[in-house]
Amino acid sequence: MNRKTEGSQTSFPVKASMVIMGTGQLLQRQWVKGILYLACFVSYIVYLVVAGAEDMVGFFTLGTVKGNAWLGIEGDDSIMMLLRGLLAFVITVFFIGIHKSNINDVKRCDIKLRQGGTLPTFGKACSIFCDKKFYIIALAVPVTGVLIFNVLPIVFMILIAFTNYGGDIVPPELVDWVGLDNFAKVLALSEIKDTFFKILGWNLIWAFAATLINYFGGLGLALLLNKKCVRGKAFWRAFPILAYAVPGFITLLGFKFMFSYGGPINYYITANGGSAVGFLDIDAGLKAKVIGILVNAWISIPTSMLLATGILSNMNTELYDAASIDGASKWKQFVKITLPFVVFSTTPVLITSFVNNFNNFGIFYFLRGGLYNEGYFLASDTDLLINWLYNLSIDNNYYGIGAAISLIIFVITSAFSLLTYVRSNAYKKEDTYR
Repeated sequence: MNRKTEGSQTSFPVKASMVIMGTGQLLQRQWVKGILYLACFVSYIVYLVVAGAEDMVGFFTLGTVKGNAWLGIEGDDSIMMLLRGLLAFVITVFFIGIHKSNINDVKRCDIKLRQGGTLPTFGKACSIFCDKKFYIIALAVPVTGVLIFNVLPIVFMILIAFTNYGGDIVPPELVDWVGLDNFAKVLALSEIKDTFFKILGWNLIWAFAATLINYFGGLGLALLLNKKCVRGKAFWRAFPILAYAVPGFITLLGFKFMFSYGGPINYYITANGGSAVGFLDIDAGLKAKVIGILVNAWISIPTSMLLATGILSNMNTELYDAASIDGASKWKQFVKITLPFVVFSTTPVLITSFVNNFNNFGIFYFLRGGLYNEGYFLASDTDLLINWLYNLSIDNNYYGIGAAISLIIFVITSAFSLLTYVRSNAYKKEDTYR
């Protein structure tokens, strides 16, 4: 009861630290710790006065002065103001975290002093912290790197989706917040909406077809090369591995040349009296889509084969012996033993493969980049959403709409990944094959 009463009373050092960070530690004669906390507090106040407060206001206004080169008016850069405002809020959140740790530290030390204990020196406190919470020190640098190079750009992209940035509205023009207007354009504006749903439908077909072909193609090769009757396995495995070792864009450019009008395939067609075929032409249609799927299989199947080979090497052969005694056919053994084990072991990889195929930028960019089909808004009939996003934002400056599409892609892929994984046996029956 006494401890509870002591802990619930707010002493003067605690109150002082709540107002000015570090003063509580100084009152408790923790000089180094108090000076460090106080330095953080003063640095944040100076930052707010010099730039932070203005950056936070600019985050909401996105500028009020339009630039004019003829009149010598520099004007406000809305995108830089958005970025600086975002950084200001991140610094504020970081400061709040330090302030909270400061208050918790003062409270712990205050309770210890009330109980008649002595406070450790700064060096001793650091040693205790490193011993008990070394994981915080070890993860500090990678977590900070992820926040700066991954999380911040994603948040920035999400914010751009709610502005009218793009088209004619680029600096020195002032950018404004427009709420959900970009999403309304994607889902309601006729030309953009029709293109979005056409590409989304093809994108889903592509992702499922490419994932299944690559996965079962690799598994089939691994099963074939895993047969005892196959000789020279290392030699036969070298061919798909070599295909995997060649940089992807070189392979894609090679296939683009092969299927072009002046390529070897059309050479042999015309040499035998046929007419040249536009395999990747603007009106190629289904031919270009099939070629894209097959080229992607050539690049991706070796990866699946290597993965499946490693998994099959860990299979319990006694299961097959028992199944053979029971009269199970090879197909039955594959369906009931091999496939469940492989799928269980590779479900996370399979989900990742689907997401990678859904966002596979390179295949059709290198095979048919730059083509725009009639009935599509700045896209072709083989473009995926990621290609269309590139056409809109990089080539045509529709940054706001591009960011909205990027956010939609993120929602689709993340929802599919989470739902598929939590419903899979790899999640529900984690201990089944242990």
